[in-house]
Amino acid sequence: MRNVERYPVEGPNALWQVYHTVSRFKAVKNFVFIQISRYCPSLPVKNWIYRNMLGMKVGKHTAFALMVMVDVFFPERIRVGDNTIIGYNTTILTHEYLIGEYRLGDVLIGSGVMIGANSTILPGVTIGDGAVVAAGSVVHKDVAPGDFVGGNPIQLIRAGKG
Repeated sequence: MRNVERYPVEGPNALWQVYHTVSRFKAVKNFVFIQISRYCPSLPVKNWIYRNMLGMKVGKHTAFALMVMVDVFFPERIRVGDNTIIGYNTTILTHEYLIGEYRLGDVLIGSGVMIGANSTILPGVTIGDGAVVAAGSVVHKDVAPGDFVGGNPIQLIRAGKG
């Protein structure tokens, strides 16, 4: 089970009530900086934006490939370790707005992790150090350190050593 906080809502679905949970200014500011970073060819500049404008914790030598989409409403809930690669067009979510509730959860990605292109990481997930996530995967549960996982939803392909 993912580690998420659940908040019930009354009335229309939770997405219609998004601005009760996050300010419009924050959403617009985050959207602008995320779009800049998605196309930015400079990894140091991109990581500076993530750390200083979006409040993410990003380790040394971590590389976010072109078109990575981080959570627009709560990017500060994303932590990535050192020397990790986040593949092209990957989406990292820390929120889910549903019909009767919304959910928030931190995403913790360890050091030395490789996340393949076009993957989706759902809220409340921890990916351990040295793990590998195959391209096109949906990470819906925690990944142990050193494990190789893939698929939609992810399945263990090879267990880590240890």
